[in-house]
Amino acid sequence: MLINELSKRTGLSAHTIRFYEKSGLIEGKQDDSVTSNNYFHYDEVSVEKLEFISDAKSVGFTIKEIGQIINAWYNNAYTKEQKLEILAEKLVSLEQKMKEIKEMKKLLLQFKEDVLNDRC
Repeated sequence: MLINELSKRTGLSAHTIRFYEKSGLIEGKQDDSVTSNNYFHYDEVSVEKLEFISDAKSVGFTIKEIGQIINAWYNNAYTKEQKLEILAEKLVSLEQKMKEIKEMKKLLLQFKEDVLNDRC
């Protein structure tokens, strides 16, 4: 499939897909039998990887982390235990971020109360 169809299938823009490709997260292939254009073609693995990338980004993984994970995941370089360890580490990281955000919210609510009560 070409990038427009891949975009429709995944809900990601062609620009985003190209960014992921330049980042080494996915790879399109040119059809050697076609010499009149430079179109890249993508397969079902590309769809899977893009879905994985979207999911990983949504839970806080960075592009660099996703790149490391995707290569290892798809090349079976990680054991089940290693995969679980990576996920556990990210869960700890997210818990810490949630605590920080709760503290920020608490502080903002205090500021709001101070403004409402003319204390600042």
